[in-house]
Amino acid sequence: MKILLLVQKEQRVILDRLYDGIAAHTDCDLRWLGDEQADLKRYFREHVRAQDYERIVFFLRFKQEIRQVGFIRSVPNLVILEHDAWQNYFPCKYRGRFSAHYRRLPAARVLSSGFQISERLRAEGTDAVFVPKGYDQTLLRNLGTERDIELGFVGSVKSGIYSERKAMLDAIAHEEPLMTVRTQSGAEYLEMLNRIRFFVSADVGMSEYMIKNFEAMACGCVLFAYDQGAAENSALGFVDMENLVLYRSVNELRDKLSRLRASPELAARIAAKGQTLVEREYSFARIGERVAAALRPPLRLAAPSAWWERLRLQLPF
Repeated sequence: MKILLLVQKEQRVILDRLYDGIAAHTDCDLRWLGDEQADLKRYFREHVRAQDYERIVFFLRFKQEIRQVGFIRSVPNLVILEHDAWQNYFPCKYRGRFSAHYRRLPAARVLSSGFQISERLRAEGTDAVFVPKGYDQTLLRNLGTERDIELGFVGSVKSGIYSERKAMLDAIAHEEPLMTVRTQSGAEYLEMLNRIRFFVSADVGMSEYMIKNFEAMACGCVLFAYDQGAAENSALGFVDMENLVLYRSVNELRDKLSRLRASPELAARIAAKGQTLVEREYSFARIGERVAAALRPPLRLAAPSAWWERLRLQLPF
């Protein structure tokens, strides 16, 4: 399948191996957009022959997409890869805006990284398909080195959207010796994850598991993850006290942490099974294959555009 994959030039997470995974299963024309995202109509007019592609895939900034929905409606065979649609159901500035955006793009397929998010979008009429997040298998792995940090979290807590995450981490740190740090991507991040025995994830209210969960498991940490519910766990193969540790409160986390401190053998088994799971199912190579598979089924037929929309699209501005 010949696809055009348009991605953001600058992202917080290094996703190059995901794009390689998609390209391994498609005939992929990958293009990195920076400022061009702000004027997709011009970019397509100057650089894209849409008829050359069986699918055109956007993995672009949502705030740029919603400003250009009039043009985007005209893009044929459109698929949107989206890792932030959880914000649609979260108390933030984008609450409800993903649903509104996708209603205006009824022919587009949306590949959402949350199982429950995909189900909710589909119930609203969106052609939504669940394709989970994963991790960069060429960068992150278990080094087998000494783990001198018992309880740790690596990541951001400063943004307002992470206020619930910060509140949970602060509450845990009040009771347990939790170390919260920031690192650079790459070798420094790899080294830090390999120093942590119990990685604490606090995706409170997000309805899906963020990428750090998969990264921590890949590096051999015992993952303590805020429980996103039975449906999400089943879709991912997450089993409490078997390949990760789930919690809903500080007290529950402390109780399970006490059990693992008393049984290092159990902790080692959980870490090993979690690592095996993500290596098998959630490497970017595997996720890229799942993206490619989700592109193949026929898309919905687009409704004919109104005459004034067709006229506007022909204008040079």
